[in-house]
Amino acid sequence: MTPLALVICVAIVLSTALGVYLRLRQLAFVARNRDAAPRDFAKEVTLDEHRRAADYTLARTRFSIFETVYDGSLSLLWLFFWLAPLYKLIAEATAPGLTRSVALLVAFVALTELLALPFSLADTFWLEARFGFNRQSLARFLGDWLKSGALQLAIGAPLLYAMFALLRAAPDYWWLYAFVGFMALIVVMMAVYPTFIAPLFNKFSPLPEDDLRRRLEALLQKCGFESRGLYVMDASTRSARGNAYFTGFGKAKRIVLFDTLLAKHTPEEIESILAHELGHFKFGHIRQMLALAAALAFVAFAALHWALGPQGLAAVFSMPDEPGLGLIIALLAKEPVMHILSPLFAWRSRRAEFEADDFAKAIVGKEPMISALTRLTRDNLATLTPDRLYALFYYSHPPAPVRIAHLRGEA
Repeated sequence: MTPLALVICVAIVLSTALGVYLRLRQLAFVARNRDAAPRDFAKEVTLDEHRRAADYTLARTRFSIFETVYDGSLSLLWLFFWLAPLYKLIAEATAPGLTRSVALLVAFVALTELLALPFSLADTFWLEARFGFNRQSLARFLGDWLKSGALQLAIGAPLLYAMFALLRAAPDYWWLYAFVGFMALIVVMMAVYPTFIAPLFNKFSPLPEDDLRRRLEALLQKCGFESRGLYVMDASTRSARGNAYFTGFGKAKRIVLFDTLLAKHTPEEIESILAHELGHFKFGHIRQMLALAAALAFVAFAALHWALGPQGLAAVFSMPDEPGLGLIIALLAKEPVMHILSPLFAWRSRRAEFEADDFAKAIVGKEPMISALTRLTRDNLATLTPDRLYALFYYSHPPAPVRIAHLRGEA
């Protein structure tokens, strides 16, 4: 084994160990605080509700420990035992060239999805169902899974052909062209997703003409936000969770409200939730995240320039000079890198949430936002007492007590 191959394998092991350690911290901290809700929530969240949220968090964290170890083990199994035989099988069925490279990636992704399916099923039909969240049938779940796989194949296969063709035609500069194409694809997908892809999985209907719609349209006008309309998504066909978001790009922007959100929240709370989402728009968070994605993609494609080359990652693991192999190894090796960088990305996301909360507070006041956050936290069984180090790595949103303290000017 080459030194770099050893480094990659050790990084996967250490990343898995770190993930388990952080989850064990979360388990201990949540269990220790299970029998006492934070003082500021004593009136809004009963002790039974707090305990139920703690029990859900404990169950989900235990489940994720098994999943973390499973994923880390799969990565090592691919590198040591499975990847070379898979390549041999594909090589026997295809001639050298673009099709072999693409077929290798498609087979790897398909097998990875199949290996992840048991955890997805257990998550949905055991864990989520146990706590009353799951509302979808097995047929709907499998239908979504198959549609998602078909979309990945329909979009991903042509892109892989294009990337490997660029690699062959312009071996020194292909990664720059691929980077530009990748960013163009992201922008196009932001415009296309709301109209053509999202409706494949959910039904979207215009928000009825009523007092709530008039209230929300007045809010949009006040904030100078132009969109293609307000829509209700049939989220209740899959889950009991509530949410809202805006999606799309440019003139294709649209506001989406979960039907579960409309069923559980007051008009004032819904207005505050929408005001929060509009805060992301006003502060340019989408553009900032796009810029961050562009920077990461540039570094990633620069790294792939070497990784897919004759002396790249395939050679590091003593495998044939096949760019598809190099790309698969790069996908496996990136996981520990992204894991160690996750606190940086989570910090940036939490900062954006605070800015959006401040915007909502300025537009509709703090009390509706506090009420909405409390209800969302209670209904979604989010723990009020997460471990701080765990949250540092994995919380893209600040914990509800921290957000509410910030809205009240106490933090």
